Amino acid sequence: MAKSLPEIAQTLKDANKKVQLIYAFNGTGKTRLSREFKELIALKNQEEQEEDVEAKINIMYYNAFTEDLFYWDNDLDNDTDRKLKIQPNSYTNWVLVEQGQEPNITSHFQRYTNDKLTPRFNEQYAIKDKNNNEIIIPAYSEVRFSFERGNDEPTEFVKISKGEESCFIWSVFYSFLEQAINVLNVAEEADRETDRFNDLKYVFIDDPVSSLDDTHLIELAVNIAELIKSSQSDLEFIITTHNPLFYNVLFNEFSRVKKTKEWRLEKLIDGTFNLEEQIKDSPFSYHLFLLSELEKALQSEDIQKYHFNFIRNIFEKTSTFLGFNNWEQLLPQDSREAYHKRIINLSSHSKHHGEEISILDDNDKRMLSFLVREIIIKIYNFKSNNNQLVTEEDVTI
Repeated sequence: MAKSLPEIAQTLKDANKKVQLIYAFNGTGKTRLSREFKELIALKNQEEQEEDVEAKINIMYYNAFTEDLFYWDNDLDNDTDRKLKIQPNSYTNWVLVEQGQEPNITSHFQRYTNDKLTPRFNEQYAIKDKNNNEIIIPAYSEVRFSFERGNDEPTEFVKISKGEESCFIWSVFYSFLEQAINVLNVAEEADRETDRFNDLKYVFIDDPVSSLDDTHLIELAVNIAELIKSSQSDLEFIITTHNPLFYNVLFNEFSRVKKTKEWRLEKLIDGTFNLEEQIKDSPFSYHLFLLSELEKALQSEDIQKYHFNFIRNIFEKTSTFLGFNNWEQLLPQDSREAYHKRIINLSSHSKHHGEEISILDDNDKRMLSFLVREIIIKIYNFKSNNNQLVTEEDVTI
């Protein structure tokens, strides 16, 4: 039945699910939906409420408006001191000043970009305006970026790309969300380090980072899923995306999470909307792409750690299709536990690709070859252009 966006927002609220995943094409209205949901949920300035509404929140949301908190000063006069400035707000102030999350933000940011690309937050300093009046620039209100060389040579501040900027802003939000989940996982309110999140009920995430390559996009989806699955409170999560790969990975990651619902949002010609239940991920299949990438890696012998992310996702998708409760049931029975443990360790999604390559030994590479060619292709009949096989006897578990 056709609905308005406020009615769609009410449907999501009434669903009472731990996770709701929504797929929609670009331009459908995902960002507007996040705003409507915020308006529906957010605390109102009523007399009976506390004066400091910002002190406690009941919804956290990430969307295009979140990025508006950050803007560039390109130093047009000298073209040397390029910095990303942060609009004054309690959200980033709490993350950076009160909680000291700078190291975590840097770690998250470098995971998706480059381990040498380093954000540097400012300390408080003073400048003079046109009338020679002193202006105090607060700490953590500016960010400069540089590529660290590992020596004492001075570094040049660079303006990062739009995609890298989105990754940075997402990393700030992710650190905030991670902290909130950890606080709420303490069951007794009196034992929590802060009461700021005691009223938090919803997290709305709209297309977190759409500029990532497929490998990092899978990594991001798995990281989000792992964080959400670590939440032990009654916090509810809504995630919208236009990216079929991102949707597909999350669909499979949440397939065994209780109180999960998947939707497809459609915009109709008359400006109204349909919210249809999406009961399977088959319209957004990516397993053949992953298998193709794995075969290319095997043929070129350029096997990296993140390829185990690919094979893990193929197993997850195949297990869902075949009706298995756990994807490890697809592995050879005699060595199932050892294979499962090794794949989990190698697909931890916690490192930058540059660091992933070095930990793979020849046996890991043989294991990947065996799993792709013997298990996925030979047993489960995925189509392949390569008939060379590695037997299980070639692999040491």
